Amino acid sequence: MNAFVIEDEPLAARRLTELLRRQNPPVAVRATADSVEAAVVLLQTATTPPDVLFLDIHLSDGLSFELFEKADVRCPVIFTTAYDAYALRAFKVNSIDYLLKPIDEEELQAALHKLQALRGAATAPAPSIDSALLSQVLQQLQPQNQYKKQFVVKVGEHLKVIPVESISYFFSLEKATFLQTRENRRFVIDQTLEQLEKLLDPRQFFRLNRAYFAQHDAIQDIIHYTNSRLKTVLTPAAPEGDVLISRERVPAFRAWLER
Repeated sequence: MNAFVIEDEPLAARRLTELLRRQNPPVAVRATADSVEAAVVLLQTATTPPDVLFLDIHLSDGLSFELFEKADVRCPVIFTTAYDAYALRAFKVNSIDYLLKPIDEEELQAALHKLQALRGAATAPAPSIDSALLSQVLQQLQPQNQYKKQFVVKVGEHLKVIPVESISYFFSLEKATFLQTRENRRFVIDQTLEQLEKLLDPRQFFRLNRAYFAQHDAIQDIIHYTNSRLKTVLTPAAPEGDVLISRERVPAFRAWLER
């Protein structure tokens, strides 16, 4: 299969291209674009349409949904994004899947297998989402009842229950993961930050960088830093001082703040 990748983060575009190249059979990325306008030009001028379009939602000049208003997108679309706020809207267009960053290779394989199956069975140019998958997406978007509500930590010979509402942030240090409460108490927990991303409500918590995962109200200040990065001031104060957000994560962070 041939693919176009619409992604404004160069590292993310390169990683996706490499993951697609490693598939069996490999998927060839024939062209890339980093903005809505560039994607419009690409689709309008391409001599051969792609078999699939990998489309990030937040691009440098706006939401990629604008692409469907400005160009005739007839190929299936697989959305790639750092957050799930637009999942239902994504399935109203030619979307067959919705992959959260960082993209898991097994989930990518499943999306491609789904695409191959739909291509083999479809009689229309654009395959539609099946009801089972839509039901699964709706279940994944239920906000309150499936995310972790409390943590159990050890304090000496005792166990203490920490409600999520009383947690300011999580951080990793020297191969251990810590929970920091609003009362400035710190406890070691068993989960890694990667595991916490699946356990906590993404509307409340954001992965600032590799070492910090913060609750919305814990971010007291946001400061512009060098190379288009942002610096956050957490409360209670982080052990390492101010926490930086990489340039690649800034668009997702801004979108999270606006929810």
